Amino acid sequence: MGTIHRVAAFSCAMLLAVTTLDSATGVKMNVSPTISRAPAVLKVRITLNPLPDDRTLYVVAESPTFYRASEVQLEGEQSQAVNMFEFRDLPPGMYHITGVVRGAHGPRATVWGIAKVEPGFGSR
Repeated sequence: MGTIHRVAAFSCAMLLAVTTLDSATGVKMNVSPTISRAPAVLKVRITLNPLPDDRTLYVVAESPTFYRASEVQLEGEQSQAVNMFEFRDLPPGMYHITGVVRGAHGPRATVWGIAKVEPGFGSR
């Protein structure tokens, strides 16, 4: 793949990282920033239309060399519509962020985004 194609593919992926939506279930993810320098702080906002069956919200930030996850309990229809997650001190890498809303009978919605963490200033 040529440089221009890699840049175009990365640019398209960054647009998807800003907001993804599982339209069938009303779950939306926003990842910010999409490009940062290590050690990075990645903020993930997941907005959902709470349903009576909602039990947990699970969020993962992973790269080929790093993995971090967080989970919160949901209270069915009384769940918060907006849930914020913060992943700190992320090393360089391309991160795939996944959010999964789980109900009593398993996953009901999955959203995803990506973010790039570049080496910090002065890194070699």
